[in-house]
Amino acid sequence: MSKICAICGKKPVAGRTIVRRGMSKKKGGVGLKITGITARRFMPNLKNVRAIVNGTPMRLSVCVKCLKAGKVKKAT
Repeated sequence: MSKICAICGKKPVAGRTIVRRGMSKKKGGVGLKITGITARRFMPNLKNVRAIVNGTPMRLSVCVKCLKAGKVKKAT
């Protein structure tokens, strides 16, 4: 199953983590040096929910932001 929200279409976003070493100039050092850059992905917070779509209950993968905003009508 793909990591995409069925309501808003939110999906993973590419990014990177930057590892720094040293003391900042503000604190009296010679400055921060970058020692490594690693690729990473920011994943959406998805939950599997039984929701009503066109009058029928379906299983959807929905992000928590849409659930909290009330964009999904849950099936009972």
